[in-house]
Amino acid sequence: MKDKSSVEKNKEAKGVKGTKIVVGLDIGTTKIACFVGQKNEHGKIEILSMGKSESLGVMRGVVSNIQRTIQSIKAAVQETQERVEGSLIINKVNVGIAGQHIKSLQHKGIYTRSKTDTEIVQADVDALISDMMKMVMNPGEEIITVLPQEYIVDNEPGIKDPIGMAGVRLEANFHIITGHISNVMNIRRCVEQAGLNIESVILEPIASADAVLNDEEKEAGVVLVDIGGGTTDVAIFHEGLIRHTAVIPFGGNVITDDIKEGCMILRRHAETLKVKYGSAFASENKEQEVVCIPGLRGQNSKEITLKSLSEIIQARMEEIIDLVKFEIENSGYKRKMIAGIVVTGGGAQMQHLTQLFEYCTGMDTRIGYPTEHLASSNALDLLASPMFSTGIGLVLKGFENDTKGHDDVVSNASEVVGHSEGVLKGKFFNAIFPKMRAFFEEEEV
Repeated sequence: MKDKSSVEKNKEAKGVKGTKIVVGLDIGTTKIACFVGQKNEHGKIEILSMGKSESLGVMRGVVSNIQRTIQSIKAAVQETQERVEGSLIINKVNVGIAGQHIKSLQHKGIYTRSKTDTEIVQADVDALISDMMKMVMNPGEEIITVLPQEYIVDNEPGIKDPIGMAGVRLEANFHIITGHISNVMNIRRCVEQAGLNIESVILEPIASADAVLNDEEKEAGVVLVDIGGGTTDVAIFHEGLIRHTAVIPFGGNVITDDIKEGCMILRRHAETLKVKYGSAFASENKEQEVVCIPGLRGQNSKEITLKSLSEIIQARMEEIIDLVKFEIENSGYKRKMIAGIVVTGGGAQMQHLTQLFEYCTGMDTRIGYPTEHLASSNALDLLASPMFSTGIGLVLKGFENDTKGHDDVVSNASEVVGHSEGVLKGKFFNAIFPKMRAFFEEEEV
């Protein structure tokens, strides 16, 4: 519970130093991760703290157990708060949403202005977007996000920003993201019952794209593939705009299950094999390379060749890549992807994955790391892991969407607020650095 003096103190600190705190909450199938970010004096984002917990109530991006999901969210937020030297109380969060229920469609909107003698203002654009939010959807579905692609003013196409122009008829082509009402409501219910307020709900592949792609790639044409634990998210960009999104209901967990069944071992051993020795390209491994798995009580240990392990992984990855190829072809932008494919997410840590993508798709492929838009710090090398692309992207997207203050996000955090002025540069990272390293060392794909 915040006392009046602490809130007033935060308002004063924010007013003097212009500091905003943004929180991203990534509710994934295998883990729930919470990131706290702040802009420094140079406009770069610094990650102040992070926390994670095992995701116990989510399957393929969809909440399957409300109470377990609430417990996992609370645990991740609590760990995030404890990692900061000083008192940090998280209230508002930017929540990522994914799952196989997510769909996208293209639609055109039209708005006729009543004041023809004045220039187009933000209120006109907002009115056009608001009309799109009122579209009638299929039973059980609702609109999550409306993304303008290009505007048309009095039949003049190809306008990216119409504000300030003269015109009567304002049109726009929109990329609309929809989801099942029940699934979206369950996410909201879990977050709110965990004692948090939702600042915004953001599609996870869009958040990941903000973290790992640059403007040149988006302009040239690029496919983002985010391989998570339960789903694989696809986002296609061209000419700086998002053109297609999709969620494939397969991720790292199905690979673990295949290893478990194929090698007849426990699931936790299968996960360990995948993380430590897994390769997506079987030809890169030799037959004589063997790993030993301890047997159950009274049974002998089991030897598994790394080539056999890679063959299982490659077979499933090829299936996922085939679905990615289908989405690329379905988008109509296959021949316009000059920048190729960028793979991120926990599954992107697998060895030889770029080689398999290039072999199967014929497109240039690289691994996306979420550090390009972050400020330099002692912990930057620890953040350079594709598994954190979504969480860091939610923070970046939160700053992009935010036009208001966040005085009620933190309480009793004058030391943290002062961080942007160099007050805690040394002390903050000296305190959090060992904890962050432990955080990364125990993380799994």
